[in-house]
Formats: sequence, structure tokens, C-alpha cells
Amino acid sequence: MNSIRLLTFLTVLHAAYGAIHQSFNAITSESPYDFIVAGGGTAGSVIANRLTENPNFKVLVLEAGPSNEGVLDIEAPHLFLNISSTYDWNFTTVPQVGLNGLSLPYPRGYVLGGSSSINGQVYTRGSSDDYDRWAAISGDEGWSWNRMLPFILRNEKLTSPADGHSTAGQFDPAFHNFTGITSVSLPGFPRTLDDVFIQTSKDLKDEFPYNLDMNDGNPLGLGWLQSTIGNGTRSSAATSYLGPRFIHRPNLDVVLNTVVSRVLRSSHRNKDDFRTIEFKSGEDQTLRTITAKKEIILSLGTIGTPHILLNSGIGDEKELENIGVQSVLHLPSVGKNFSDHYYFDLTWLVNLTIVPENTPEALNQWLANRTGPLANGFVNHIAWGRVPNINPDPVAGPHTPHYEFLLYGNGVVLPTGEPTIHISIGLSSAASRGSVSLKSNNTFDTPLIDPGYLTADTDVLIAKEAISSAKRFFAGPAWKDIILRPQGAFANVTDDQTLEQFIRNDPYAVRLPGLHAVGTAAMSPKGAPYGVVDPDLLVKGAMRLRIVDASIMPIVPCGHTQAPTYAIAERAAELIKKAWV
Repeated sequence: MNSIRLLTFLTVLHAAYGAIHQSFNAITSESPYDFIVAGGGTAGSVIANRLTENPNFKVLVLEAGPSNEGVLDIEAPHLFLNISSTYDWNFTTVPQVGLNGLSLPYPRGYVLGGSSSINGQVYTRGSSDDYDRWAAISGDEGWSWNRMLPFILRNEKLTSPADGHSTAGQFDPAFHNFTGITSVSLPGFPRTLDDVFIQTSKDLKDEFPYNLDMNDGNPLGLGWLQSTIGNGTRSSAATSYLGPRFIHRPNLDVVLNTVVSRVLRSSHRNKDDFRTIEFKSGEDQTLRTITAKKEIILSLGTIGTPHILLNSGIGDEKELENIGVQSVLHLPSVGKNFSDHYYFDLTWLVNLTIVPENTPEALNQWLANRTGPLANGFVNHIAWGRVPNINPDPVAGPHTPHYEFLLYGNGVVLPTGEPTIHISIGLSSAASRGSVSLKSNNTFDTPLIDPGYLTADTDVLIAKEAISSAKRFFAGPAWKDIILRPQGAFANVTDDQTLEQFIRNDPYAVRLPGLHAVGTAAMSPKGAPYGVVDPDLLVKGAMRLRIVDASIMPIVPCGHTQAPTYAIAERAAELIKKAWV
């Protein structure tokens, strides 16, 4: 009986993962691919899934990283901060002028599923204004909120939380889909401060009103967080779009451990035809090329995509020649317009009993039935707020916040034994801009990543106002017997000068990259002399080369970028299908 079960298991495993290869040498098919997708991350997985719905389209996905399968810290939602650097590109920013020369780590997913396999699983769509601004910038109403909402819903599969509690009054079902691809759920484990946060939204309803559903297009206020978690387990692009239901398709090949270096011209007769891709795969360091019949689709993310374009000679002609790369297509906007959120933490000493969440008991519970604290993300609530009378105002419209509060529902005990709670403040409509550029003409050298954090004075002003708002939040009646006093670097803030020092460069302050970068291959109106792609996401001046990832967003949305990236890829897949059917 045991041998029969083993054989059945191996048969199912082969059926589910037969199209995933450890290197290009494992590919046995000799027929050419219609589409080659560079990057098996959030967007690339969507494209691969949707295009192979058509049995006449043959698709190859080239992913730099290894498999996501069987990695505990990836699968258990609460353990994402423990994920090994094996699954990370391990990028670091250049010294940040706005942070007094500080360099920050900049994690990006080096694994199937990309950053959807290593992120904090936050599912926030942004505001309706964000999408309407993209439509205005690109000249294409197809990117507006009303036109994008069907693609947002096409991605989502809203499921019950891990603990099975009633979610009535915690979300608005009118704005959700229950039959999509990627699982989304409300928090699946209660936290100590959940009731206090909700009470604060009642006590201070003018500034922090309760928001039934922050994903309805108007995120302002305080509400329950939705996360890409299903059945107490991370739901990533790899587990959903490239999951067992789809990966066995005979017209889909996914190759892991394969690093793309350049896109190349495919025809001597047509210099605009870029259907050839250069890469190395597995332990074999030999550079290879392969040509798509129809299109190359770059889905390498806001850092990876401009890096490949620049290495290919697609970018600012003078800048490329200065570093020793031959220019083949002059597109000065490549790598520019890096737009991201910036976060910093505030901490208070509290009168509170802290209940540890990451414990051996919690791990055993999660392994047994996918419930308990490890089945949850890192926060249960988010609040979004605005600053009045900002000029110039970076927000997209009246429904768009200037800042975000990540509200941690459980505290941390310091080495001194003192209990604390903290929040992370994010600049959700940042005005600062940065860039991705080449460090050298070695195609496998890491890029120079400059987010440009706090280089716009507007961002510093918003950060100051957000801190004032946080102080009012924790001064509410519900916190009377909990909050004691500020702790750490935050406790040293006494005036405007020390406040700005705390925000910019206090050595003891916790400062974090948003990891929501967009804009380095931004879309613009068709025929515009700026931007990188047209509204159909085809690269300007090139044929059959398309970009589908977060880099095409012209301005960062107010929400975390996972959900918008899924939606962009869903629409892009439809555009590609219509172009070739």
C-alpha cells in the first residue's frame, strides 16, 4: 500500500511541476516559443498563465532564482522576515543624500514568484485617483480606476481567514471577487490591540474614521488589513498563477536559475526588431540566445527591467557611451523617475502584557493545521491620512492619502524587559524621485539603486505632519492606561530641528525602504518623446518588445504595489492576446 501511495504522489508531483526546469539544458522541446517572458515574478507569472490559456501560444519563462517550494519561511505568513538571503537579490541603495549618506538594504525576490514570494503579503490597491492619474498621464482611459477594476477583481480570490471568524463589518463584499486566482483574506489571528485600534477610530472619528474597506478606491481612515494569504499560507504568484492547476500546461515551460543579461536585435534588416534574449542558465556560464516568434516580455521589476534595457544599449545615449555600452536605441527615460515610499518607525513604552507570537508552540500549531499567529501577516490594521494645504501637493486626488500608519497589534519587549509598541509611518504619496543606473559595462554587475529618499522638501513636511498625527492617535482616550512615553530616538525629539534630524539621519532611528518602487520604465502617451513604453506597454521605438511589471507605473500609487502589479499584468495579458489573435 505504501508503494502505491508513493507512486501516486510522484505521479501527481510530476503532473503539477513537470513544466518547471532547473536549467535550460533540461528543455527538450525543439519547437520555437511564441512569447518569452523574462522574469517569473508577480507580473511575469500572470502573463505566462493568461497567455497559455490559448493552446496555440507557446510560452517560455526565464526566472533567475530557485523554486519557492518547500521553504517554510516563505510559506508561513508571519515568518517572512526570516526568509534566507538565498531568495533575495541582496541589493543595497547608494548613499542617500536625504538620509545624511545612509545606504539601505533593498530586498527583491530572487525566487519563483519574485517579490510576491518574500514580501509582507499586504494587499492594498491604492486609490481610485491613482489609476485615474495614470490614465491622464498615459492618455489611455483603459488605465483608469473604473476600467481597471475588472482586472483587479480578476486577480483576487477572497477567502475566509485562517481562524474562520465572521468577517461581517470588516470588509465590503461589493468590491471583491471570490473566484479569482490569488488568495486574499482578512487577519486570521486576533492581536492584543485590535479592539483599541477600532475604538480609536470611534473616539477620533474626524481624523481617523473607520473605513469598512480600504480597497474600495478610497483608503482614507482606519480599517482591517487584507493580505495575500489563503488557508493560513502565503499566496504568491508562484503558488497561484503558476500553481498546480496551471503549471502542467503543455505549452508552458518555466526555467529556473536562469539570469537574463540583454535583449538583442533579431534582424539585420529591421533594427527595431528586439525578439532575441541573451541569458545564462544553471551552472553553465555560457551565454546563450533564444528568439521569440512574437514578443519578448520583460517582467523583471522596477530594478531588473531598466538594468536589462541599459545593458542592452537602450537608454540615454550619452550616459551609455560614457560607461562603455554601445547605444542601440536612445530612450533617455530608462531608469529615471524611480518613485517609492519611505518608512520610519515610532516607538512608545507601554503598560501592556506582550504575548510572543513567533514561538515553538506557534510553529507546531501552524505545521499541524495552518492556524495561529504564524498564519497571520505582520499587522491587522492600517490607517491612512492626509495633510491639509500642501503646495505643491503630490497626491493624485481627494481620495488619496499623504501618509500611512502600519499599526502593529502586538508589542515588543526590549532587552531591558520594558514592553513597547510601535508603528511604521509611510510616505504614501512621496514626491522624491530617484534612478536605476549602470555601475559598469559588465552585464552581470549589480545596478546602482538611488531611491532619492527625502530629496523633496514636501516629503519632509509630510513626515513631520504624520508624526504629529501619530501623537494625536496615541493620545486618544482608548490609550489612556496603555501609553507611557516615547522610547528610543523618538524620545529625543524636542523641537522642529530635532524632529527633522530624527526623520532624516538620527543613527538610532529605524528607517526603511518602502520596497514599492515604480516608474523606471514609465508609460507615456503614444508618440511622446519622454517615457519608456506606450500605453499598450510596447517599448517606444522598438518592435515586439513589451514591458509588464511595476516599472511602467508613472507614479507610485498610495498603496503597496503588489495588487496594482497583478492588475496591470492582467490587463497587459488581454492587450497581448488581442494583438495576436
